[in-house]
Amino acid sequence: MKQTLKTTLIIGASTNEERYSYKAFYKLRAADHPVYALGFREGMLEDTSIYTEHQDSWNDIDTITLYLGPARQESYYDYLLTLKPKRIIFNPGTENEGFEKRLRDAGIETEQSCTLVLLATNQY
Repeated sequence: MKQTLKTTLIIGASTNEERYSYKAFYKLRAADHPVYALGFREGMLEDTSIYTEHQDSWNDIDTITLYLGPARQESYYDYLLTLKPKRIIFNPGTENEGFEKRLRDAGIETEQSCTLVLLATNQY
């Protein structure tokens, strides 16, 4: 069975090899998922730019995977809602019940999970 490719936006992307967002980028790319990256510092992951500002040109995003804690998420709320992804994955340490409810009320699926585990177990 052929997997469905899911265009994914990583929020909290990093060029630091120790960061889970870095590892997720390479696992997503290895599974052929198209990836966008938004982080706190500009950089490159292979041929993908890490942007520090919201991008209006990104569309058809299936999944957003969060790698930033609740205290840093608020400035992204409206932006993520305007992107209208199908789902947002709250990786360990990023859980945010208030924001998750707001997303669900807007018809966006939320999942408290680990992107790396989902990929490793073919549940992504």
